[in-house]
Amino acid sequence: MARPKEFDRDAALAKAVEVFWDKGYEATSTEDLVRAMGIGRQSMYDTFGDKHRLFAEALQRYAEERSATFGACLRDATSPLSAIESVLLGVSAERPCDRARGCFMISATADLAGIDVDVTRISRENADRLEASFEAAVRAAQGKKELPAKVDARAAGRFLLSTYVGLKLSAKAGSSPDALRDIARFALAGLAAPTK
Repeated sequence: MARPKEFDRDAALAKAVEVFWDKGYEATSTEDLVRAMGIGRQSMYDTFGDKHRLFAEALQRYAEERSATFGACLRDATSPLSAIESVLLGVSAERPCDRARGCFMISATADLAGIDVDVTRISRENADRLEASFEAAVRAAQGKKELPAKVDARAAGRFLLSTYVGLKLSAKAGSSPDALRDIARFALAGLAAPTK
C-alpha cells in the first residue's frame, strides 16, 4: 500500500513559484526548491517530476492566477476606461521592491520563450488571455461612450498589452514612478484620441 504524501501539494507548488520567480530557472537549484518547499528530493521528483516539469507547472499556475485577477479587474469595473487606466498606472504605484522583482511570466518569457516549448506555449496562452481582456475592456468602454467607436478594439488590446509589458520591464530596469506614469498617460491619451 502506497504511503500518502505528507505535504500540501498546492502549498509546495506556491513556494516553488516564489523561488523560480526570485532566482529564474537556470539559477534555481534542486536544493533551493526542496528547502523552500519543505519536502524531500525524492518527494519532489515523485510528485512534480524533474526541475523543468516543476518550473512549467509553477509558471502555468502563476499565469492562470494572475490572468484571472487581471481579467476580473478589467471586466468588473463600473468604468472600463478607468480600469484600463488603473492597470497601466498601477505599475508606477507598486512598492519599489515589487517593481524591482518584476513579473515572473515576463521574466520567464524573456529568458526562455523560443528555446523552451513549454514556456513558449504558456507565454503565448497567457498573452492571448491578457490581450483578450484588454480588447473586451476597450469594447466595453466604447459601449459606454468612454472611447471613440472608431478605435480598433483588437489593435487597441494588442497595444495595451505591449504597453503593460513594456511598463513592467521598464519598472524592473529601474525606471522612476514619474517616468512610468508618463508612459502610461501617453498611451492612454493615444488610445482616447479620435482616429482618422
